Amino acid sequence: MSNQLSDRINNLPASATLAMAAKARELKGQGKDIIGLSLGEPDFNTPDFIKEAAKQAIDENYNSYSPVDGYADLKDAVIAKFKRDNNLEYKPSQIVVSTGAKQSIANTLQVLLNPGDEVLLPAPYWVSYSALAILSEATYKEIPSSIDTDFKITPEQLEAAITPKTKLILFNSPNNPSGTIYSEADYRALAAVLEKYPNIYVLSDEIYEHINYGAETFSFAAIPSMYDRTITVNGVAKAFAMTGWRIGYIGAPEWIARACNKMQGQITSGANCIAQRATIAALEAPVSKIDYMVEEFHKRRDIVLELLGEIDGFKLNVPEGAFYVFPDVSAFFGKELNGVKIENASDFALYLLEYANVATVTGDAFGAPDCIRISYAASEEQIREAISRIAKAVS
Repeated sequence: MSNQLSDRINNLPASATLAMAAKARELKGQGKDIIGLSLGEPDFNTPDFIKEAAKQAIDENYNSYSPVDGYADLKDAVIAKFKRDNNLEYKPSQIVVSTGAKQSIANTLQVLLNPGDEVLLPAPYWVSYSALAILSEATYKEIPSSIDTDFKITPEQLEAAITPKTKLILFNSPNNPSGTIYSEADYRALAAVLEKYPNIYVLSDEIYEHINYGAETFSFAAIPSMYDRTITVNGVAKAFAMTGWRIGYIGAPEWIARACNKMQGQITSGANCIAQRATIAALEAPVSKIDYMVEEFHKRRDIVLELLGEIDGFKLNVPEGAFYVFPDVSAFFGKELNGVKIENASDFALYLLEYANVATVTGDAFGAPDCIRISYAASEEQIREAISRIAKAVS
């Protein structure tokens, strides 16, 4: 029987990070000793005080459908968090809680974009941004950067990329995959360009905000001229080791929040009731409660940079946040390793999987074809062993 699937799904790329993780699991199932450095998932357990809040919610019989846009007291906790951490003022009608930050982003793109609208993606960018633009029947345009510019775009690049069809730009700081943090000065310079184009909206993905190593994070919506045009996305997955709890949220102009609520009401309805109650505990806690995780990530980052820095061919910068390094590996392109011709980053990532038994992700998936992403959300022992294997495989 011929393929009767919709053009929508046929045109949608698979997630490169999830695909590599699935390949690694498959090889593990075959008995291979694979070290996975491909997924962006903290290897810590969810903090006990959050788990206790979830247990209490179960005992209190939170088992019914939740409001589509989130419990009122969770929205209050989100509002307080935005004020405390980001100097942003929101009303409950501007908050929508979703099944993960990915749904928050998907909702936003679905309600803002029409066929033919253009989305700008400063590269490197998270793999799902381009896919969600496609799903929204929009087009996307990459604005390239490189390791030499610390993976930041310039105001001049932004201005040059804007066309009459441009509707939305997605910023992500701290960045996945590069770990780059845009400073307040960086964002204000980019905002000065966007102030000339009042019909362009901004989605600011701040999911890694608390995982930073001394550099201050800054919310794009804190720029007064951008507040009414910015959708701020966050969640608890990364900072609180709650990836599987699936809670994300937005602060947005009220008319956009209402539209996201309407969209979500026809897809998933309200997010998991127990996870929402646990999220209240996470957001109300002092940020210092997760310092131990951030300190461990910082330590691992330094180990990765030291060990990779000893391998010829890996060009590195110093990421200021998240838990990834994003080395430029173009020095290997055109070379043969163990009889395998390396033409690009995808070849190199597959080579490392086969010959080093280490799973990484090609930079092609992030709009940066000279790089690979290495996650250090793994134990120090695994990190040291993985990089030792990589060194041997490329020597």
